[in-house]
Amino acid sequence: MVPGSSKTPGRPNLLVILGATASGKTRLGVQLAGSFGGEIISADSRQVYRGMDIGTGKDLHEYEGIPYHLIDVAPPGSEFNLFQFQRHFLACFAEISGRDKLPILVGGSGMYLDCVLRGYRLIEVPEDPELREELAPLSMEELAERLIRATPTLHNTTDLTERSRLTRAIEIAEHDGEASEPWPDIVPFTIGIRWDRAMIRERITRRLKERMEAGMVEEVRRLHEAGTSWERLEFYGLEYRYLARHLKGELSRNDMFQKLNAAIHDFAKKQENWFKKMQSRGTEIHWVEGAGDPLNEALGLLENRFKQG
Repeated sequence: MVPGSSKTPGRPNLLVILGATASGKTRLGVQLAGSFGGEIISADSRQVYRGMDIGTGKDLHEYEGIPYHLIDVAPPGSEFNLFQFQRHFLACFAEISGRDKLPILVGGSGMYLDCVLRGYRLIEVPEDPELREELAPLSMEELAERLIRATPTLHNTTDLTERSRLTRAIEIAEHDGEASEPWPDIVPFTIGIRWDRAMIRERITRRLKERMEAGMVEEVRRLHEAGTSWERLEFYGLEYRYLARHLKGELSRNDMFQKLNAAIHDFAKKQENWFKKMQSRGTEIHWVEGAGDPLNEALGLLENRFKQG
């Protein structure tokens, strides 16, 4: 049985809230934390960075005093990888559980969620100059094929659109070594928020307009002026990629908005497909309707599950 699998018997000691971008994950997680004495652990691959607030959708006002973890733990311009996330998550899980509080993992970054729910046995992998020299002449397609050969079920290569990230993923996948730390006894209960496609598209567009009005362009300009390169901003995902291109004069404000909006819609579809893959690999996800009453639905699911435990 895979460590951390949702099929592990026993009373849940980890609540997971997942969904596509703009689905209302944080709000539901905070509401459930208030009901169960929980604390939030973010499973967002970009909210770890300090100063990247509007573009990553931290929305810290939504936490309403609920403690949160794995937000603002890395400086802008740095790279925070899957191994670092898992190490930080395990430390947070142990610390929160040790205080008899319920850890609640909230996010939409598929690999971050999957590495907890399927218990990836990750190790810290140093850079390999010889391997990097070998990979340097390969095309992006050849790199992707090599990654798939090395680990056919572990990585979502559609997320690895940057050459540096793809090279690093191969470096990790082909490294010889074993994880030495024992995996804790994690019994998760996973709730997903789903919306009708048209409604999630409407929510994405509305939220993007709100973030633009809140100063998202100015945030990216400040990050660049403080030393984060245009190349690094491209690495940080859609909002920063398109806003950087706008600030460099490559896209007008209107073109930037339209292209970014369409790209976020596509990203939401990829997230939904990732969640389907998680289910096909054995992760049990209990879905609630975002357009209905997700809180009461979730409370009903949890009440039944805790009775069983």
